Amino acid sequence: MTIHFVVHDEGDSVGVVVVEGLKAGTKLTGWIMDQDKLIEFDAKNDIPIGHKLAIKGIKSGDTIIKYGVDIGKAVKDIGAGEHLHVHNVKTKRW
Repeated sequence: MTIHFVVHDEGDSVGVVVVEGLKAGTKLTGWIMDQDKLIEFDAKNDIPIGHKLAIKGIKSGDTIIKYGVDIGKAVKDIGAGEHLHVHNVKTKRW
C-alpha cells in the first residue's frame, strides 16, 4: 500500500503530500502519525509533493492546523482532498 500523505495528529486539518505526481481522482491513503491510523479519500486536484491537502472540509475563515499549529486561515471553502496553497489559504500575520 502506498502512503500518499502524512498528518501528525487527527486534530490537524491538513496533511502533506509525500509522493511525486499526485493527480486529481487518485484514491489517496494517508497516515495519521500520532494515532497510527490510516484515512482514505479521493484527490480533487493535482497536488505537488510537499504541498498541503485538506483532510476534512474547511470553511472560509476557518483556522488551518498543521502539526498542531495555526498556520493561517482559509479564504474560501476547501473540500477534503483539495490542494491548499496561496490561492485558498492566507497567513494571519498581516
